[in-house]
Amino acid sequence: MDDTSKPARPLPAVARYLLLIFAALSFALGVIGIFVPGLPTTVFILMAGWAAARSSPRFHNWLENHRVFGPMLRDWRKHGAVSRRAKIMATVMMTASAVILFLTISRMWLAEAITGVMALVLMWLWLRPEPPPKNP
Repeated sequence: MDDTSKPARPLPAVARYLLLIFAALSFALGVIGIFVPGLPTTVFILMAGWAAARSSPRFHNWLENHRVFGPMLRDWRKHGAVSRRAKIMATVMMTASAVILFLTISRMWLAEAITGVMALVLMWLWLRPEPPPKNP
């Protein structure tokens, strides 16, 4: 018998509350990331979905059925995939952020470090598969 057929043990209440707080903070950062260049939306929404699935079925269902964030979470859950549109938007926003950093920060090493982190996130993101085409 394989381990996948066994139901997961419920988490202790404290762990569920901490994961719920993490889910809410991740979701908030994801929403803020829509408007703030350099703050990735996709990664934070994926983290929110992961934490909500382990802490709050209600919040998780709301996220999965959300008209904006739901498709992203479902594609990730089913296929480990990120849409090309999300990849392009992340690339454009992080590139704009890097340009702004290099033009405004006096400590060049800080701009380089932040840009390096953004580049690593983008590499990870572009290595994710894209979701299969939707059937009409």
